Amino acid sequence: MPAETPNNQPVTRDEILSIIQAQLGEILEKDGSSIGLADTFEALDADSLALIELVEALEDELSERAPGFHIDDEDLEALKSVGDAVDYVAAKLQVA
Repeated sequence: MPAETPNNQPVTRDEILSIIQAQLGEILEKDGSSIGLADTFEALDADSLALIELVEALEDELSERAPGFHIDDEDLEALKSVGDAVDYVAAKLQVA
């Protein structure tokens, strides 16, 4: 069953992207709206610590909508871009 927001609406890919943009923007001290799907974490100068912070922020934010939401540490290595992160979260939340 797809993750749902408090008003029982499923989380969309656009919402996932917005959450990632906002969190990365805060972590990297950049304008989140300038972060796109094609941006790699390397191009954004997001080091491993920044990615761990992103994972923690995503888990905090999304666990409210999808209890038990968790990103596995071993999966983090495969995420190279914002698009990869959106795809991964969407798959975990069963978003179309």
